[in-house]
Amino acid sequence: MSQWSQVQQLEIKFLEQVDQFYDDNFPMEIRHLLAQWIESQDWEAAANNEAMAMILLQNLIIQVDEQLDRVSQEKNLLLIHNLKRVRKLLQGKYHGNPMHIAVIISNCLREERRILAAASMPVQGPLEKSLQNSVVSERQRNVEHKVSAIKNSAQMTDQDVKYLEDLQEEFDFRYKTIQSLEQNDKNSALIKQEMLALQAMLNTLDYKRKEVLSKIGRVIHEIDMLISNMLTEELLDWKRRQQIACIGGPLHGGLDQLQNCFTLLAESLFQVRRQLEKLDELLTRLTYDGDPIPVQRPQLLEKVNFLLYNLFRNSFVVERQPCMPTHPQRPMVLKTLIQFTVKLRLLIKLPELNYQIRVKATIDNNRRFVLCGTHVKAMNMDESANGSLSVEFRHLQPKEMKTSAGSKGNEGPHMVTEELHSISFETQVCLYGLTMNLETSSLPVVMISNVSQLPNAWASIIWYNLSTNDPQNLSFFNNPPAATLSQLLEVLSWQFSSYVGRGLNSEQLNMLAEKLTGQQVSYNDYQLSWAKFCKEHLPGKSFTFWVWLEAILDLIKKHILPLWIDGYVMGFVSKEKERILLKDKTPGTFLLRFSESNLGGITFTWVDQLENGDVTFHSVEPYNKGRLSALPFADILRDYKVIMADNVPENPLKYLYPDIPKDKAFGKHYSCQPNEVSKPSDGGGKGYVPSVFIPVSKILNDSTEPHSPSDLLPMSPSVYAVLREHLSPTAIETAVSCKLSHS
Repeated sequence: MSQWSQVQQLEIKFLEQVDQFYDDNFPMEIRHLLAQWIESQDWEAAANNEAMAMILLQNLIIQVDEQLDRVSQEKNLLLIHNLKRVRKLLQGKYHGNPMHIAVIISNCLREERRILAAASMPVQGPLEKSLQNSVVSERQRNVEHKVSAIKNSAQMTDQDVKYLEDLQEEFDFRYKTIQSLEQNDKNSALIKQEMLALQAMLNTLDYKRKEVLSKIGRVIHEIDMLISNMLTEELLDWKRRQQIACIGGPLHGGLDQLQNCFTLLAESLFQVRRQLEKLDELLTRLTYDGDPIPVQRPQLLEKVNFLLYNLFRNSFVVERQPCMPTHPQRPMVLKTLIQFTVKLRLLIKLPELNYQIRVKATIDNNRRFVLCGTHVKAMNMDESANGSLSVEFRHLQPKEMKTSAGSKGNEGPHMVTEELHSISFETQVCLYGLTMNLETSSLPVVMISNVSQLPNAWASIIWYNLSTNDPQNLSFFNNPPAATLSQLLEVLSWQFSSYVGRGLNSEQLNMLAEKLTGQQVSYNDYQLSWAKFCKEHLPGKSFTFWVWLEAILDLIKKHILPLWIDGYVMGFVSKEKERILLKDKTPGTFLLRFSESNLGGITFTWVDQLENGDVTFHSVEPYNKGRLSALPFADILRDYKVIMADNVPENPLKYLYPDIPKDKAFGKHYSCQPNEVSKPSDGGGKGYVPSVFIPVSKILNDSTEPHSPSDLLPMSPSVYAVLREHLSPTAIETAVSCKLSHS
């Protein structure tokens, strides 16, 4: 079943998450129509290879053209329109930057895998539960309801101001009419009666002015309370969700809803400001003793201007944190002289601001680093799929400044990966006579000069964003706080779900907990130090826990990803636990686990039964990335042979724990079948028989552990079969044990 087919079968709450990351940059129609083709391409590799990305982009356009021909025959007008629009988008937007579409598609596929992994996990962790709090959802609904009510109140006040204006015009006309009369006429009884009517009208005007000012004051107060309390909390919650999403957590949403609230409130405040301007205009035409306008209007206008500034200041946010396109799963880690991207948004979406706001990017002011590239750009509504007022910097590069001695500061392999920096942004908004200077900053970033520093830098990013919601504590690692073990384990599971498509279950997390603490502990109570996580070596080892775990992530990603996604790699299980699991199983039952003593190693252990009925266990020397680069792990499991005493070599691996036939579990991942061997005449080069690697181990009578094999011997399956027919087991043993010499 294709990945897209699995996505379509998800529950609605997960489908809503999928919907959030498909937009006009990569429309969902194309994902749906070209599902199998898209999943069969290596978009991640293309994201780092411009030539490969260009080929994939051209092939993608060809695929769209083929779909366009098909739907044209079916006369599906809507789909024809959408496909033409997509084709124009692909040619226009990505032709000059094909790696960008590769990054987008790679990210979408990765997010799908993460959501599929999250959907398969039965239990939510404490962090994820806190993000989905029903109280938070209720507050979101209340904010939207109150914003709508405020908007209606401001519009109703508009009508009151208009009524007041009409009433004053009538008063002004009647008053001027009387003023134009001759003195004798003014003494008539009719005129005196009219004067009494004018006084009554003036009293009504005074009452209406006070009423309008009171209504305006209430609207301003409601906006003030909403911004100060509920809306500020909503924005802080969104920023916290963004932090969690950056370290692998659930995809954060809600920014469009916040934009709607911010925009409506800004429109309401500008509407109130126009109402106050209208009152000032009415004041110039008519005033009197006790007039409330000159007393109240300046205070109200000052409050409106303050609220507008406060609203604009809070609306200037970093929508997408700094990230190198080459490492999309490792945001906030920036390498010197390597481009990174960052996107900002103004949550107040007003058409008159389009292309009028220029944003400047700088790095924190310690003068150690500077930003190279285009660091000033205008916000616009054209580049975002949803029409938001935003700007994306795509060509910024951090550069370390030279010291006075002419050499660079700490750049090199020893650059401190616990030193935090900040990318700052500033702009000025000029609108309706108001000038507002706005500033915002990214979450803390870590600078590296060598890609080998990336694992430890990423550990710093994880620890910071797990431990604090303070967006700007650059001295955090001067005294890093401990983390709750339950939350840390949840984040570690996210590393696997986001990076390699499948999170960790409770048993796997239990093993990691014991690895971290050296004992069985309560998740909720145990506090783990930063040093224990990333600084101190594991007992008896020359590496830290994090280095060990990062090496496993790298192993999965590059060599056993399909097996991991299918759930066939138990991985995190101790030697003691694996023997408990295997001891009562059928001989030949095996499981796969990660090595605890070798970085980035995977091994398998199988159970066997001796002639006297005793159970014995065998574990092969761990396979590392060097050996797995020579032969796929699934093929190793298929072809693995063991020589025991004088017996004929045989494959001891029969059932994947608990009882899955090996070929049923791994068959679809075999590169070819053993009997599919070319004849000599098919070999092409001078009639040679193409060879394949056969992994072989030898077990002596006095040992239950296979020797370290010369493991990958160049021997075709057909040749091996012939040897078994014509040579004794001893001769075969001699053949596989001897070293190859140059011919």
